[in-house]
Amino acid sequence: MENLGTVLSEITRLTYTIESDYPELYRFLDETPMTIPSDAHPTIDLHTLKDYLEGLQQMLKHYLETHSLS
Repeated sequence: MENLGTVLSEITRLTYTIESDYPELYRFLDETPMTIPSDAHPTIDLHTLKDYLEGLQQMLKHYLETHSLS
């Protein structure tokens, strides 16, 4: 089972990869729905962070599939 530190490390690693390797995609990170909470006092827990990580992974996967160099 993943813990909070592991998920945060993976988010940091993936965000750095996007920033350094795909700067054109990096600007969209501020616009993801996960970064715009609808609650006045959102709860940030392991489940929320795992959802955010999955969203980052899906965004990068979609970008790579639609912007292939072939």
